[in-house]
Amino acid sequence: MRPSDYKLLIFDWDGTLADSIHRIVEAMHSASGRSGFELRDDFAVKGIIGLGLPEAIRTLYPEISDAEMTLFREYYADHYIAAEAVPSPLFEGVVESMASFREQGYHLAVATGKNRRGLDRVLKANGWEDYFDITRAADETASKPHPLMLEQILAHCGVHAEQALMVGDSSFDLLMARNAGMDSVAVSYGAQSIESLQQFEPRLSIDRFSELHAWLAQQA
Repeated sequence: MRPSDYKLLIFDWDGTLADSIHRIVEAMHSASGRSGFELRDDFAVKGIIGLGLPEAIRTLYPEISDAEMTLFREYYADHYIAAEAVPSPLFEGVVESMASFREQGYHLAVATGKNRRGLDRVLKANGWEDYFDITRAADETASKPHPLMLEQILAHCGVHAEQALMVGDSSFDLLMARNAGMDSVAVSYGAQSIESLQQFEPRLSIDRFSELHAWLAQQA
């Protein structure tokens, strides 16, 4: 398939569109400390970014009880929401490229490990409440890497999997795309290293968001 044949572009949020990974790591450390759990290192925390929050916490702390989980999530939200009083910036090139994608007639969607409340908050902060054809959050569907949120997006847009492209920065994004029978693009500037993402055979790897725009403009 030529790059110009794609009709639907689906984006992860944290680490793909928004430069927010450091805030997630800091919020996870804060919640771990307040909950009395041993701190995991930054590498371990980055390795769970992309999952829904409950799945991410249980991956780091398999022994956590339901009551502890409730408190941990509250502590995480306390720290993250306070930090987001100044919203995490979008990466360079995102605003311009996304505007161009809309002008070119692409269907645009978001598939994120955020919950709906968190996603709506960041969309509003960027004036993007009605920007995308559809957005899916982890608390209203299955967490990545299950393909359900991508399948729901495809159904909503009336597009086949082979006509869609998932853009993300984590193994969960790319494995979700593979599970849905969809091509993917790996970004090198997010939570996980580009080397760790190559095993999922992304169609393209990019170091800057604008490279996606240039690649999609190719006609052959």
